[in-house]
Amino acid sequence: MSHEVMEQAKPLSWRPVTESSALSAVPSSARDAVLKFYFGPMDCGKSTLALQMNYNHGRQGRRGLVLTKHDRSGGPKVTSRIGLGLEAIEVHDSLDLVRLVTGVRDRVDYLICDEACFYTVEQIEQLADLVDEYGVDVYAFGLASDFRSVMFPAAQRLFELADEVCRLQVEVLCWCGRPGQLNARVVGGAMVRTGEQVVIGDTDASPVRYQVLCRRHHRSGLLGEGSPN
Repeated sequence: MSHEVMEQAKPLSWRPVTESSALSAVPSSARDAVLKFYFGPMDCGKSTLALQMNYNHGRQGRRGLVLTKHDRSGGPKVTSRIGLGLEAIEVHDSLDLVRLVTGVRDRVDYLICDEACFYTVEQIEQLADLVDEYGVDVYAFGLASDFRSVMFPAAQRLFELADEVCRLQVEVLCWCGRPGQLNARVVGGAMVRTGEQVVIGDTDASPVRYQVLCRRHHRSGLLGEGSPN
């Protein structure tokens, strides 16, 4: 057998997976960038998943930005109901997300966009531009509908533009035991159906709270035993 044939027949040698190779950076050109929208009612773990996803991507050497708007903490943070939290960039209505990302000195591989339902429709368009024109992965998290069960404009645009739309599977229950699907706004112990679309509740300074209900009880307005409704 000639030397040339022997070289061709030489078996492939696979490099063993080590701690350093397992954590090596994922090449940005390995696949097309994606826009994903994860949605669900309150308490289904959206912010928890956002924090976990940021950790996983960072562990693989990827560089990202974490964004939020109207977090329950009242500050520029992503916080979860189970006690996790991380500093974030507050998305004001006037913030141009393309300029934000392209103005960063180091390359941005991905965005974690919590509370994306509160962004402007124009900002959702900018997220799509970042995916298509700049190869940035965008992972958006938020509610689909408001306290009236009407879809948020930004959420609707995400449904229309996202490569993948994922309903979170963490089970959230209505007080009756049925699956919780919709968020009710409660003021003074009673469910309300009028008012501004976005009102931050569940804080010490706000008289407004929110409760997850099944469709039947969201339509009837029943909040459970002892409710004035």
